[in-house]
Amino acid sequence: MRQTDAGWGAGPSVRYEDLADRFRPIFAEIRTTAVERDRARRLPHAEIGWLREANFTTLRLAPVSGGHGASLPELFNLLIELSEADSNVTNALRAHFGFTEDVLCSTSPEWRIRWIERIGSGETVGSGVSETGQAKVGQFDTVVRTRGVERVVEGQKFYTTGSLFADYIHLSAQDEDGQPVVAAVPTRAPGVTILDDWDGFGQALTASGTVHFEGVVLAPELIKPDPARFPYAMGFFQLVHLATLAGIGRAAANDVARLVAERTRVYSHGNAGRTADDPQVQAVVGRVRGNAYAAGAIVLKAAAALERAYEAHLAGAASPAAEHATALADVEVNQAVTVVTSLILEATTGLFDALGASAVKEGLGLDRYWRNARTIASHNPRIYRDRIVGAFAVNGSAPPRQYRVGTA
Repeated sequence: MRQTDAGWGAGPSVRYEDLADRFRPIFAEIRTTAVERDRARRLPHAEIGWLREANFTTLRLAPVSGGHGASLPELFNLLIELSEADSNVTNALRAHFGFTEDVLCSTSPEWRIRWIERIGSGETVGSGVSETGQAKVGQFDTVVRTRGVERVVEGQKFYTTGSLFADYIHLSAQDEDGQPVVAAVPTRAPGVTILDDWDGFGQALTASGTVHFEGVVLAPELIKPDPARFPYAMGFFQLVHLATLAGIGRAAANDVARLVAERTRVYSHGNAGRTADDPQVQAVVGRVRGNAYAAGAIVLKAAAALERAYEAHLAGAASPAAEHATALADVEVNQAVTVVTSLILEATTGLFDALGASAVKEGLGLDRYWRNARTIASHNPRIYRDRIVGAFAVNGSAPPRQYRVGTA
């Protein structure tokens, strides 16, 4: 079904429906087992494999490189649709799409050409940035050491989302002198151990657990020449979370509407002989759907700002125009965080008001919408976003370019 026919509004481009139609059968197949996989804690290895085979993981690459030449708004709209099917899968691919963006913006032609070829061939990348150790903010306990003529990785990462499904881990570390090192570590390299020990109550199927690096030898071509991330990275990674929330909202809206339509039992103090005809129940369903609609529209608006930052970067990396476009994109994403988060947390809680006590049965899996939304909303805490936007509005202060976690 076209997005417009479903009432979610037009996509971000004239060609969007044709692009999305390539993947919608896969999204539908992923959706059919989402509840069962959540209850059984079965990781989506097969589901991510289907997307890889369909070249979903190459969306941003040019067609000549095996991709679809998708714009950022097209990418984010597709991530909303994927999240409607299963938000775990979107989160598991978040690092891969971020790595792809980093490659497209790389100032090193050799690095860019090499990784466009690898991504175009279907290889994928997971996350290896965050740690839970005692490193100070902006530093890492994970170290890339020089051992003779070799570079060797030692350390441990957590929140390594998607790494169990990937061919490489996008590693952020430092050398013996404390200088940043960024590399792509093969997941099957000797000394790499990936654990599925993420025990969060939401997004449980994202493989966001621990990775140990014990004497992992890095080939020189796996170390990025410039460790800096692409300029609009913070906005990009945060907007993936917001797109995921918007997709959760759509799924919740569709489920509550279907269950209300199917419901035969009514309350004596209700307003109609059928729950589907009760105007108060209809209003609840409408509120859930309206929240999801607004969240999706906000995501696409912010995605357009990221596209402007990307285009400005291509026109002149580190130019004043590119810096300005990036700062404004970060502002737009920050402005969206609290609003989208609040809309979807309200929707995934409020949907139960349209249904009876049977709606909390595990078999329906309606609780996973709130659990997943609450988990995503806990990343990069939203409590700081309004302050950042306020500082821009009042003083013209640009948002921070990077966020790090560590000891003070």
